[in-house]
Amino acid sequence: MQLGFVSAILPELSLEDIFETAAFTDYGCVELMCWPKGKAERRYAGVTHIDVADFDQANAEEVLAMADDQEIAISALGYYPNPLAPDRAEAQVYIDHIKQVILAAELLNVPVVNTFIGRDWTKSLDENWKRFGDTWRPLVQFAEDHGRKIAIENCPMYFSNDEWPGGKNMATSPAIWRRMFEEIPSDSFGLNFDPSHMVWQQMDYLAPLREFKHKLFHMHAKDARVDKHRLNDVGIMATPLEYHVPKLPGLGDVNWGQFFSVLSDTGYDGPVCVEVEDRAYEGSLDLRVASLVQANIYLRQFIGPDR
Repeated sequence: MQLGFVSAILPELSLEDIFETAAFTDYGCVELMCWPKGKAERRYAGVTHIDVADFDQANAEEVLAMADDQEIAISALGYYPNPLAPDRAEAQVYIDHIKQVILAAELLNVPVVNTFIGRDWTKSLDENWKRFGDTWRPLVQFAEDHGRKIAIENCPMYFSNDEWPGGKNMATSPAIWRRMFEEIPSDSFGLNFDPSHMVWQQMDYLAPLREFKHKLFHMHAKDARVDKHRLNDVGIMATPLEYHVPKLPGLGDVNWGQFFSVLSDTGYDGPVCVEVEDRAYEGSLDLRVASLVQANIYLRQFIGPDR
């Protein structure tokens, strides 16, 4: 496995600085954010370390030269919108940009694009299902045609009032993943698995590693702490941030020893990228870089050196 981090936590740094920071903090790879340039829609969104608009071979060579100079690999390109948004024109903007990210990944020879399925959060899962097929069959085919894989993160995206009650990403559970992969049985369609989202949903985060081992294209290393005193006060019907907090690996409820024990048994040998969303470390750039150092030290117990 290769240990990396998600670049969204360092929005003020240039791409060159991202690679230098990865080398300085002893990471072997990075997942680079590829949002369109402009105002962020939410926390951790809107970060552009690669602008894929009009991205060409010369741009790719420049990016790869920077990565090679620091001996850092690009684990994936990341872009996490809602391609099933109720407004079809809005959704089409997201779909078109996903295609641009796929084309940039091809030029960079990056195997994976990480994203969300999306969801119309005002409708039931079954009411979303036809749009899922209509939207994602051609997107997965587009990825196949360009030799890339699409990895869907299992984040429900219903942390804020505008995402309530259905969430803005339907790919949240093993039952839904089975249905997704039956609908689109492609070797280019899989998961970017984050165990923290299983924790606060009070689900087993080990069993999916076994069942979906052939669909594990990428991993996010983020922890979560469920505060039972708050959960007991507000109940599971509350918005999730009322009873849980995202944390650095080792500071939450994920048993990382068990996690990596099972993950290694599956034969997974790909990237595991730290995703920092721990507010305790967000006060300054220095703190956020320190959080990457701390996460690296902790996770190196389970992942050997990259180089």
